[in-house]
Amino acid sequence: MIEINNRIAISEDELSMEFIRASGPGGQNVNKVSTAVRLRFDARGSGSLPPDVRERLIAMAGHRMSDDGFLTIVARAHRTQEANRREAIDRLVELIRRACERPRPRHATRPTAGSRRRRLESKRRRGETKQRRQPPGSADD
Repeated sequence: MIEINNRIAISEDELSMEFIRASGPGGQNVNKVSTAVRLRFDARGSGSLPPDVRERLIAMAGHRMSDDGFLTIVARAHRTQEANRREAIDRLVELIRRACERPRPRHATRPTAGSRRRRLESKRRRGETKQRRQPPGSADD
């Protein structure tokens, strides 16, 4: 079991890992040994995640989320499979922890008097600039 927080844990059976060849550090081993890891997690079908966390995770995942609901994380920074495996799991856990945080609701506020005054002043200056671009005598149309 992979602990996310005190109320969420994911079974390692829900993760699928595939080791692939990686570019980067490795010297002569780089073309012979598959050290990079591609971790796939079925975010949409996981029973371990509460529905609100699942929706936020899918929204946060962006391009890492496939059309079939799988979250894909590729780790290739290290020279060993174990280190890359650990990094991929850590990145997944961190992403899920961030998805557990509820966003603070935004409360509408009114613009301050100073910001309104600055906005109107910049609009007035912009209008004057455009007026100066007009040929003489075309302002009274």
